Amino acid sequence: MSEVAVKAQSDIRHSSRAMRRTVTIGSIILVLIGTVLLYMLMQATNNRDLYERNYALLFSINVAVASLLLLAIVWVAYRLLIRLRQGRFGSRLLVKLAAIFALVGFAPGLLIYVVSYQFVSRSIETWFDVKVEGALEAGLNLGRATLDTLSNEFTLKVRAVAPQLNEPGEGTTGPQLEKMVDQLGASDIAIWSSNGTLLITGGQTRIQLNPDKPTSSQFRTARTERFVTWIDGLEDAVPADTTTNARIRVMVPLAPSGIGLNPEPRFLLVSKALPRTLVANALAVDAANREYQERALAREGLKRMYIGTLTLSLFLAVFGAVLLAVVLGNQLARPLLLLAEGVSQVAAGDLTPKLAMQGKDELGGLTRSFATMTAQLADARQAVENSMSQVDAARANLQTILDNLTAGVIVLNEKGELLSSNPGATRILKVQLAEHQGHALADVTGLEQFGQSVQAQFVDFLSARQEHEADHWQQTFELGGSNAPIHSPFDRSLTLVARGAELPGNSRLLVFDDISEIVSAQRAQAWGEVARRLAHEIKNPLTPIQLSAERLEIKLTGKLEAAEQLILNKSVKTIVDQVDAMKRLVNEFRDYARLPAAELKPVDLNALVQDVAHLYETESVHVPVQLELDEKCPAVRGDAQQLRQVIHNLLQNAQDASETAGASSAAARAIVVRTLWQEAKGRVRLSVLDQGTGFADAILKRAFEPYVTTKLKGTGLGLAVVKKIADEHGSRVDIANRMVDGAIAGAQVSLSLPVVNS
Repeated sequence: MSEVAVKAQSDIRHSSRAMRRTVTIGSIILVLIGTVLLYMLMQATNNRDLYERNYALLFSINVAVASLLLLAIVWVAYRLLIRLRQGRFGSRLLVKLAAIFALVGFAPGLLIYVVSYQFVSRSIETWFDVKVEGALEAGLNLGRATLDTLSNEFTLKVRAVAPQLNEPGEGTTGPQLEKMVDQLGASDIAIWSSNGTLLITGGQTRIQLNPDKPTSSQFRTARTERFVTWIDGLEDAVPADTTTNARIRVMVPLAPSGIGLNPEPRFLLVSKALPRTLVANALAVDAANREYQERALAREGLKRMYIGTLTLSLFLAVFGAVLLAVVLGNQLARPLLLLAEGVSQVAAGDLTPKLAMQGKDELGGLTRSFATMTAQLADARQAVENSMSQVDAARANLQTILDNLTAGVIVLNEKGELLSSNPGATRILKVQLAEHQGHALADVTGLEQFGQSVQAQFVDFLSARQEHEADHWQQTFELGGSNAPIHSPFDRSLTLVARGAELPGNSRLLVFDDISEIVSAQRAQAWGEVARRLAHEIKNPLTPIQLSAERLEIKLTGKLEAAEQLILNKSVKTIVDQVDAMKRLVNEFRDYARLPAAELKPVDLNALVQDVAHLYETESVHVPVQLELDEKCPAVRGDAQQLRQVIHNLLQNAQDASETAGASSAAARAIVVRTLWQEAKGRVRLSVLDQGTGFADAILKRAFEPYVTTKLKGTGLGLAVVKKIADEHGSRVDIANRMVDGAIAGAQVSLSLPVVNS
């Protein structure tokens, strides 16, 4: 077994041990929580004082435990949901098991919860009867009515006896107050001044050092209302205390004492002790009512405590059921999950060694068989990958060869539609063939004739292949000639040699190469040979012919009549002129055929252009030559004599074209000779621009071939000589029409010459 598989088996064992530890710890926590819940319930039921003192703590513990259990349930549900969304095998089984076990634990628990909730709510409510609460309220009202009755009766008595102290001629004395105490049944009596000074006392007040003084508000009320009554000492009384000092106190105003402008007002304060039995009963009823109300308020907390404990028990049951479902479901689904994970990996292309269960049951044997099958698949795939890598390498080599071939390679289907091509085909045909993939070659703009001819060649080849037993066809095609369409992508005549063959799957291979340069070279060589022979065969008889004609003119001059003499002179002149024309033609043939090899040396192109242009300043004043020379141009590598001939030929052609245009002004016929230093390319560009009629499309594509010309006079060797010299200098010659506002405004011929250091 590989190290990966051994490590995986070790991970499974560690995972199993971790699961067992988790289950054990969870079980212990559940038991502890259940014990705490039972203890809390027992204490809250049997010890009300303990419950009331620790209600907040118990409630906080309930909320904390319930929150933890709820979080645990949510976490388990979240993990199951994640497994289900990931589509892992066994997720649905685990969810079903968890739902079944949770339902088994939740349904009975919910039933018990509802019944217990109703029982607790109704039981606690029965502890607080409405009749008891009404009786306590009636007792409180009775006590208050009794105290009010006693206070009113005592007030009436005090107000009735108070005028006796206001009668004239009688002073207020201690015996008089004692008599009034007995008359009223009071416990003490006192007369106070308005400023709070005790004037005279009677009863128990006489033995008190600091009797209770009425408040200023009580003085004001007595003065305004003519009496004030209150009960004193009832708030501090205790129901079980028999020494209570609760009493009724009444204060009424008396007539002022003394004679004067501002006699001092006086107030009579009389106190009477309340019956101790009445006070004790009133206090007992008040204490009972207060305790009843406190417990009535606490019944909601008690209900919350019981209901919270029941809710916590329900959470505990559901959590235990879900945990049990997860544990048992994991034990049942673990081999299937392991197998499903391996199947998923194999489906995704992962054939690494798979895990296997060590059990002796059928599921364990299935995992081991699957691991063995995966290993065999991995070996087979490795062999296939090795073969494919070799195929890919061969394909890459073939593609590299195709990309670097100078020949064009095109693969077509049986309908002539383009399947693939190499860069050589794009370069030769000057069309981005990749953009036309899937289209017929005959539908490509500019290649209609070529595509149709190729398709016809394939049809003829396939129809006659069995007869001739040939494996390919070969044909030469001319593209871009004088019969080419206007939208042709070729700026010159193109000669292709093409070979076609059939590929497997009804595909067709087309291989072609541009032999235009070879044909041009062969044609130039042939013309050179013709020119050499013509120069040799024609030039020799020309001189005797000219000499013979001149000798005849000399011999016969003066011996003929005037008319005959005129005919003689005209005939001799015609012979001499035609011989001279033949000599010039022969010389041009000789120059083209015997053009020597270029001796490349540093040449100042600007100076050379100025020297040649100087010759045209006097000879052709009606066609001026304008120079636009770049002063930054470095020296070029060239043959000064041959470059001089190039400039001369181009200027001569430009003059002839400008004269043919028939412009009225010299400026409209001017020729421009321009040099430009192209630093990025390391070359100097020489351009000659005329303002003639330009070239026809057919002439543009064959302008550099010998004897191709638009002039009535001339051999058409001028541009051919320029092309030959340019080739000797490693230069490229470009010819194009100058366009101004969409119309032809002349022609431009340009050469790009390498500099000395390039």
